[in-house]
Amino acid sequence: MSKPGSGDNRRGALVGLIVAVALLAVGVWLAHQLTAASKLQDCLMSGRTNCNVIEPAR
Repeated sequence: MSKPGSGDNRRGALVGLIVAVALLAVGVWLAHQLTAASKLQDCLMSGRTNCNVIEPAR
């Protein structure tokens, strides 16, 4: 037997899980962007002029 308010508890937990997953995804994306910017900055600070990222052909 479930309590009358148990649906609200599940909905709140699901919303919390979605928010946590979204924050994790944004954190991973931000870490990737900061790493790429750091590598570019390191390249430029070492005096190089061609620091473009070269994408491999597929």
